[in-house]
Amino acid sequence: MSAGEAIERLLAVMARLRDPEQGCPWDREQDFRSIAPYTIEEAYEVADAIARGDFAALLEELGDLLLQVVFHARMAEEAGLFGFTEVAQAISEKLIRRHPHVFGDARIASAEEQSRAWEAHKRRERGEADASALAGIAPGLPEWMRAQKLQKRAAEVGFDWQSPQAVLQKLEEELAELKRELERPSDGASRHERLSDELGDLFFVLINLSRHLGVDPGAAIRHANAKFERRFRRMEALARADGRSLAELPLAEQDRYWDRAKAEEAEIAPLGAETEGGASA
Repeated sequence: MSAGEAIERLLAVMARLRDPEQGCPWDREQDFRSIAPYTIEEAYEVADAIARGDFAALLEELGDLLLQVVFHARMAEEAGLFGFTEVAQAISEKLIRRHPHVFGDARIASAEEQSRAWEAHKRRERGEADASALAGIAPGLPEWMRAQKLQKRAAEVGFDWQSPQAVLQKLEEELAELKRELERPSDGASRHERLSDELGDLFFVLINLSRHLGVDPGAAIRHANAKFERRFRRMEALARADGRSLAELPLAEQDRYWDRAKAEEAEIAPLGAETEGGASA
């Protein structure tokens, strides 16, 4: 089956699912807003499959993500707005327009130069009255990702720390401010707002630090989540092997199982690379 035939088949399947008489009740009831969370979820599942190096899963997850595009396009077509063909045409034209060094006579020497040219193309295309360097950053992005984009844009005009060490110093300042707020007497909702504000500053600087270190914060937290889950599950298994329930143990006992789980990983790690999938647990 050719790529074109596969796409046509997928579009036909989606049309049947949305058919008012013979379609699936769940699919017929959906709209743009109800499907949007699934679109975000599928994008994260693609990222997870890549992080785990699971290419069989990546094949499946990319299909699920493509389904989201087809689903939105089908609903738009039903509303007389646009269809999948227009979506595909629009992105093809955008890619050609934003790569004049590939499809035209422009010359770009490096990936960094291309990134700057891409942003310049985007600004020209928006043609917006907002002349800020921060214009056009979508408010609907996950907040950690929006913070990263805001920081990167500010850095492009020179508003940035000069080294990771400088960011670390700022991080220590923000942590000290949070500690001082924790030491103040509680005064209800206003204290909660101040703590939220200080914690937000701390997160913002942490994301800036990740940018300076060249570390993807999303990948870093995914790895931390996987490591915690792997070790916690091992704690539970160790406790069960001793005939005990982790939930019934005091924290000091739980900590000892945590230390055992960590020690096991430390012994295994030299034998092979640690994986997020838990192979080393």
